[in-house]
Amino acid sequence: MIEAVGLTKRYGDKTAVYNLSFQVRPGAVTGFLGPNGSGKSTTMRMILGLDNPTSGTVTIGGFPYRKLPNAARHVGALLDAKAVHGGRHARNHLLSLAQLSGIPARRVDEVLGVVGLQDVAKKRSKGFSLGMGQRLGIAAALLGDPQVLLFDEPVNGLDPEGILWVRNLMKSLAAEGRTVFVSSHLMSEMALTADHLIVIGRGQLLSDMSVSDFIAANSAGFARVRTPHSEPQLREKLAAALTESGGHVLPEQDGALRVTGLPLPRISDIAHEADVRLWELSPHQASLEEAYMRMTQGAVDYRSTIDQKAGLQQPLPPGAQPPMPVPGQGQPGWYAPPPPQQGYAPPQPAQAPYGGQAPAGGANPYAQPSPGPAQGHPAQPAPASAAPAAPPAAASAPQGPAPATSPATVALGKVPAAPADQAPADAAPSAPAPAAPQGQGTVSTTTEDVR
Repeated sequence: MIEAVGLTKRYGDKTAVYNLSFQVRPGAVTGFLGPNGSGKSTTMRMILGLDNPTSGTVTIGGFPYRKLPNAARHVGALLDAKAVHGGRHARNHLLSLAQLSGIPARRVDEVLGVVGLQDVAKKRSKGFSLGMGQRLGIAAALLGDPQVLLFDEPVNGLDPEGILWVRNLMKSLAAEGRTVFVSSHLMSEMALTADHLIVIGRGQLLSDMSVSDFIAANSAGFARVRTPHSEPQLREKLAAALTESGGHVLPEQDGALRVTGLPLPRISDIAHEADVRLWELSPHQASLEEAYMRMTQGAVDYRSTIDQKAGLQQPLPPGAQPPMPVPGQGQPGWYAPPPPQQGYAPPQPAQAPYGGQAPAGGANPYAQPSPGPAQGHPAQPAPASAAPAAPPAAASAPQGPAPATSPATVALGKVPAAPADQAPADAAPSAPAPAAPQGQGTVSTTTEDVR
């Protein structure tokens, strides 16, 4: 099991992850979701000991990664499939990793067969396609037959057959009682693969619940209504009648109507009273993608200028839940308390490990104060589990660039950033927050070239 408690990571004045606590339990595929720059890759790097947390702890089976005996036999990871020497054969690459961890050579041939690369085992990796490179990275993660597996975008570059294979592989690994932690931006694939979701935004926990509960909590069901195409006037007549009865009607591209706020029996009665024939009246549940977009729209840092001009956020239909604001950040036009953390909430440690000075759960000097209640939406008290409010002085500082990362064979991801502010280089900040010292050591996971 993977357990994070009060996990915080700062790069100078920039906060990538703040007060993050969650558990990844065995026997299920846990999806790790969040917008670009939300802190997913930084969190995975801290789990694998590649980055030291500023404060808080993260353990695997009760131990930090660096204290695991023969970690490759306990944890397998794929964060960057490109972290392979291009001049090395696929088999030689895996063989060198096996020798470093005391894994027998026969296991190399086994995992090559599992990922379907046995026929290209003696081909240099620089000639591999993107999908073949992903398969080689997955083979490296499976090499030690570990009980804990972490994957960052495992289906990147794979064809439909390969995506189906990865999906079945993840499910079979979880069915064996292993801990499977998967980060992905493909909502359709997560809906088919994941059993549980951990969603973060700007480095903070937004949701920790099952996929079905997540969709139900962040979306509203709707009815799809269709009238005869040969009589468009009936469609307009029905739309007007539904609106007068308190429903919210949106046209769809195929000519159907998307109705919220009215139950199906009531829609049928309204159509009968208006003398409108129906060709379709069916209930629908929002997809994971729709629920995810609603949950995270206040935590997106990168938006197209076209979307900004057009107005990205659309008015919500009656009965739909407003988007949940990022804790400590707020969101224009809405007020809601931060989402409570689900499941186990272990006590905070008295002192941060790895040389960190700031205790877990301390005040966030980078968060902005939440706005007052919007008109028509009364304010609600924030739960006790919410992150502490931040001093408003830090709210005016501009964002700084995200830190750079270095590749590693275990797997390195693209490090995003989280609720962070950084003062301009030529101006002294009015109230700088003390930065916790970084850890002194790093683990290098790249193997030496075979001469």
